[in-house]
Amino acid sequence: MSQFKKGLVSTLLAGALLAGCGAEGEATDTKAVDLNGLTMEEIQTKATEEGEIQSVGMPDTWANWGETWTEIEEEYQITQADTDMSSAEEIALFEAEKDDPTKDIGDVGQSFGPIAEEKGVTIPYKTSYWDEVPEWAKDDDGDWVVGYTGTISFITNTDAVKEAPTSFADILEGDYKVSVGDVNAATQAQNAVLAAAIANGGDETNLDSGIAFFAELASQGRLDMGDTDLARLEAGEIEVGIYWDFNALNYADSIEASNPNASFDVTIPQDGTVQSGYATIINAYAPNPHAAALAREYILSDEGQVNLAKGYARPIRESVELPAEVQEKLINPDQYSAAQPIEDKAAWDEAAASLGQKWQEEVLTKIQ
Repeated sequence: MSQFKKGLVSTLLAGALLAGCGAEGEATDTKAVDLNGLTMEEIQTKATEEGEIQSVGMPDTWANWGETWTEIEEEYQITQADTDMSSAEEIALFEAEKDDPTKDIGDVGQSFGPIAEEKGVTIPYKTSYWDEVPEWAKDDDGDWVVGYTGTISFITNTDAVKEAPTSFADILEGDYKVSVGDVNAATQAQNAVLAAAIANGGDETNLDSGIAFFAELASQGRLDMGDTDLARLEAGEIEVGIYWDFNALNYADSIEASNPNASFDVTIPQDGTVQSGYATIINAYAPNPHAAALAREYILSDEGQVNLAKGYARPIRESVELPAEVQEKLINPDQYSAAQPIEDKAAWDEAAASLGQKWQEEVLTKIQ
């Protein structure tokens, strides 16, 4: 029996069954589900009955989600399928499909958790590991909870760029194109702007220096507006990309494993960068809410946290001991001395909400 399964048995708490549950065969009113009022045993039983989970923004190659989904299917006979999309698209889909929902759970950038809650597209679930999650990394009721963190890094195709940048200042002095992704919708891209701001004296309350950094790249004709997906990186279309460290490391290893001639270098900006988290949100209209809750439970379990570390992400639960071979896959902690978390969360939420418009007006208009 796995440690997670043991935890399900050992942490049984008295709880209520579904409020407003209809007769057998009737559709479940997900809004009436009180996941926090159910015991682990009840959630597991109902999740197994549901038998499937539909996720968004949780593809196999991102933070090693594939191994977690495989283990959930093997232990609980719950099948899974994912539709990859950005944080903003996930929330929009939950809202658009509320009368005919198809999705159960999503993984969004930390700044999008409160947005999802405000729009009413989440239902809370705290999990049995709640007390081990830092206060900054969770909603009071469990409408969202961070499972892992990442730090904005650079990935360099060393066949195209001989000297990998180790700072934002290095990038400005280079002659290569830089890929950042969709700042309007992607958390990774938004945090790239924040990281550039931090490196140039700004922070979440003042992104001007970050915007100016990318505006300069755009005016030099060095801002690549294509996708930052694995396919483009593998095809050699990206010279230097600004990614979460877990994505950069994962992509580099994946490409080099299938193409021994490929060569990438992943570095953490030494003049400043940002460390932030990704949070699961359970769809308020989920067809399989108990399977979604079970998935969140597993993600925060020891096994789930180690799986995320295997995908190069930093687990949110500091008490989880990583195997030596997993720890070795991560970047040396010494490189993270200039990385800083978001201190003023409210300011960042506000800044992120208006960042797309500023990007459009002050950066995209300068593209050469």
